[in-house]
Amino acid sequence: MTIPAVSKSDEGLYKCTNSEGESPESWITVTDLSLPASLVVSPDRSQFFEYESVSLSCEVQGNSAGWRVVRNPVSGEHSDCGSKWGKQQGSSCIMSLIPSDSGMYWCESGSGEHSNAVNITVHAGAVILEIPALPVTEGDSVTLRCRYEGTPSNLTADFYKDGSLIRTETTGEMTIPAVSKSDEGLYKCTNSEGESPESWITVTDLSLPASLVVSPDRSQFFEYESVSLSCEVQGNSAGWRVVRNPVSGERSDCGSKWGKQQGSSCIMSLIPSDSGVYWCESGSGEHSNAVNITVHAGAVILEIPALPVTEGDSVTLRCRYQRTPSNLTADFYKDGSLIRTETTGEMTIPAVSKSDEGLYKCTNSEGESPESWMTVTGW
Repeated sequence: MTIPAVSKSDEGLYKCTNSEGESPESWITVTDLSLPASLVVSPDRSQFFEYESVSLSCEVQGNSAGWRVVRNPVSGEHSDCGSKWGKQQGSSCIMSLIPSDSGMYWCESGSGEHSNAVNITVHAGAVILEIPALPVTEGDSVTLRCRYEGTPSNLTADFYKDGSLIRTETTGEMTIPAVSKSDEGLYKCTNSEGESPESWITVTDLSLPASLVVSPDRSQFFEYESVSLSCEVQGNSAGWRVVRNPVSGERSDCGSKWGKQQGSSCIMSLIPSDSGVYWCESGSGEHSNAVNITVHAGAVILEIPALPVTEGDSVTLRCRYQRTPSNLTADFYKDGSLIRTETTGEMTIPAVSKSDEGLYKCTNSEGESPESWMTVTGW
């Protein structure tokens, strides 16, 4: 049997039979290097004042039917535009924002495919940093604006990257004429009227100079569990260190107030306030991938990869109870919907595909895990 032009719809479990018997089943994976849809944010900003409006829309390759904007806000559950928030207008979702709208937004199809995800922060204070919500490409010109809600809006401003002052501008604007990977990081601004929230700017490059390795490779941990974080660097590893921006504190390096440096690794005994975003950084400001780690004081976690998995890989998710037996019967949820019940407490995806990307959690008789995002990359 020949498929002259294989497509994503041909992916699946195959077997054959003839007069002499039946073959085993095997999975065929069809690699797609591009996302099927993009979430477009207009205006293209990560930060908004309370009561400002934003339009979110899904740009889909092919048929856009069945695609919708969904979110997982800091203060609530995964839900669709038009359910309890936002107003659907044609292919767009229009919102008048309040602080509880802060969170992650993305597009999703009826079959579970995903777009890129975007983090939006709604600030009740007087100052925001206008910074792109979507990734920028190396070489682009990027302007950051420190905006005061009153008049004049463009006061003299200090701009900070990764906690350090990098520039003071009397116009309230800072332009990077040709952005590079070293400009990627966590930005905020201050002026005479206050301080903005922090937001991450992502710079697209086909290759990262370093990778953050998490061992064990999990996004979720129980309180007091240990984790090792290390930087795998292309070339000279001198000057690279593990840094973090926890939910409950300020950006800092391993060994400062948290973690213990052991050779090239950072060893941590975790508590809930360690939850946050971790990455590797060089002395010149270059960055690795960033990883979100959640430390849970409850009795149940979901063991789910912290690092992206590759299409075709076998992935096992474990709903783990802190006591004995640890592997109770568990329900697994993706993007808020029950997808499977397993008596072993484990759920295996034999050959993961892009449609498996999403927000997962689990429940068992002892409680519910936090939610974590699983990223699936093409080959």
